[in-house]
Amino acid sequence: MNIFIVTLGSRGEVQPYVALGKGLQAAGYTVTVCTSASFEPFITGHGLRYGYLSNDLIDLMDSAAGRDAMEDTVGVFGAIRTTMKLARRANEINRQLMHETWTAAQIAAPAMVISHPKALAGTHVAEKLGVPAAIALPVPLIVATGEFPATGMPLLALGHAYNRLTYQAIALGYGMYDKMVNLFRQETLGLPAIRGAAIRLKMPDGSPIPVLHGVSNYVSPRPIDWPAHVYNTGYWFLDQGADWTPPTDLQRFLAAGAPPVYVGFGSMAGRNPQRLTRIVIEALQRANVRGLIATGWGGMNAGDLPGSIFALEQAPHDWLLPRVAAVVHHGGAGTTAAGLRAGRPTVICSFFADQPYWGQRVHALGVGPKSIPQKRLTAEGLTAAIVEVTRDQAMRGRAAELGARISKEDGIGNAVALLERELGQKLRSTQR
Repeated sequence: MNIFIVTLGSRGEVQPYVALGKGLQAAGYTVTVCTSASFEPFITGHGLRYGYLSNDLIDLMDSAAGRDAMEDTVGVFGAIRTTMKLARRANEINRQLMHETWTAAQIAAPAMVISHPKALAGTHVAEKLGVPAAIALPVPLIVATGEFPATGMPLLALGHAYNRLTYQAIALGYGMYDKMVNLFRQETLGLPAIRGAAIRLKMPDGSPIPVLHGVSNYVSPRPIDWPAHVYNTGYWFLDQGADWTPPTDLQRFLAAGAPPVYVGFGSMAGRNPQRLTRIVIEALQRANVRGLIATGWGGMNAGDLPGSIFALEQAPHDWLLPRVAAVVHHGGAGTTAAGLRAGRPTVICSFFADQPYWGQRVHALGVGPKSIPQKRLTAEGLTAAIVEVTRDQAMRGRAAELGARISKEDGIGNAVALLERELGQKLRSTQR
């Protein structure tokens, strides 16, 4: 039986779905992951089938305009500015991606479609094929709650009414794509137009679409006011450390002294990665700690670094992070999860989107200091944060306890069980 997963975005918005796909594959399903072309080797390398989508969206975000937009995406008004800057090109790309999703889905001939909300065609393709749909995402974003605002919205302590209002704002943002999605439904799929086409939680017959969050209840507890078809399953980790051989120079560096502080900003770069490089190096030296810097984000030259700092292009988080003293990063959902599972205190230096939310959660759990927005990042501020996470023994103890709890979760197993239950229910209902 075939399962079709469609997602869009950076590595952090692809890797959890590969992990979920491998879990489904281990349960006996044939899995196609449909996403940007640059991830094809990553997907097929993990034994999954690949469904083609163009790389245009990735290329747009990596362009000068895209990097400038990311730098300006601070708060709700920053998000509006970003949308305005990229809207015309992004609309063209989204139209193309919906058609490519439909083509890939027909090839896969799935019994279920699982989609990230960014993949606008997902639930509509499932409807056309007459198969169950599920929404899966690594952050709480589209299901309203009064307990906290939607990720990416200002974290204001204004109560339940404000929190719920932020989800209406998210729905309004998606509403800009309603006309485009309905044209796709009518002209390509031969389906009637519907209200709220770009983001929906129900099928036309009124049945709810299950929403699975690859999130730990220990980090972001499931709100009590979520409907029954919305879940936190636990994180979807893609562990690769067992098959990875660390470079000799990395092993030598780790063995040469105290565990270093890991610093990495994923695919985030902004306008001036050289500024980040200078701040990080100065802060590590001021804090008098050894450092291990993931260089993919900044393009640093290892020759520019002092002997107490090691530059590493990449390494599996499940291998590397248990070997460091603390982690400093941008606050992406996946990196946050990996650092917390490793039991390490965390410093989040957020750019935009869900990153401030994870920074708030890390601080609220007592496993890291207050997050630092990238626009306010200084060597002095980062030094103070690094000193805190490396010397506060109570914080370090809380981080270790949280890591132990997260390690016992089976997020992928929980998600597979829920999807199998949903698939079985829908198949039984169609056979009556």
